Amino acid sequence: MNQKLIREIGRSQRLDILTVLKRDGGKSVKELAVQFGMSYMGIKQHCLALEREGYLDTWRRPKPVGRPEMLYRLTKRGKTLFPEVRNPLTIEILEAVQQAYGTAAPTKILFGIFNQRAEAYRVRLTATDLRGRAAEFTDLRASDGYMSQFGDCGYGPDHNPTLLKPCIVERHSPIEDVLRRYPIIARLEKELFERVLNCRVEREEDSKPGVYQCTFFLG
Repeated sequence: MNQKLIREIGRSQRLDILTVLKRDGGKSVKELAVQFGMSYMGIKQHCLALEREGYLDTWRRPKPVGRPEMLYRLTKRGKTLFPEVRNPLTIEILEAVQQAYGTAAPTKILFGIFNQRAEAYRVRLTATDLRGRAAEFTDLRASDGYMSQFGDCGYGPDHNPTLLKPCIVERHSPIEDVLRRYPIIARLEKELFERVLNCRVEREEDSKPGVYQCTFFLG
């Protein structure tokens, strides 16, 4: 995290709120209060302070019934607390391999790396059911810097909230720059999930500029 901005924010509870919003994308005051075991007004005061300082803003999430719900989310300034990981050396090596051995060479190398990584994940899972394995896998991915979260997501063309499907949502990727340079990684990542979890997987990535959110629908 950006140490200068951390000193400006001060309280650890506010840092916790920012971390949760980075991971979860957006939450209401009520949801945050339940998650942190604090009063509604206590969380509201923290959010208002962070909003005044430019770290948060609000947006309204439509609900099937009733008025839209107001959620807090990170601003561009808030996102600077979570600096992007860059992998220039990895990209340079893959480009050098391509120049030396042809256009297919980087794909072959990446294919081998993702196969090894899938096996390394797979042998660390102990649960036998899909949801249990997905929960364990989510923890492993989170420890690798992917800000992963397991749950149930609205499914279908409009992400219908009444059609739920198990999913893993990742809101940060430590290899995003490599992914942009070599889009084949999106397919390799999907196949990694399928191999580790032994189920069909659909990968859906948010296309909004400056936002990384990738949802893996399971089963």
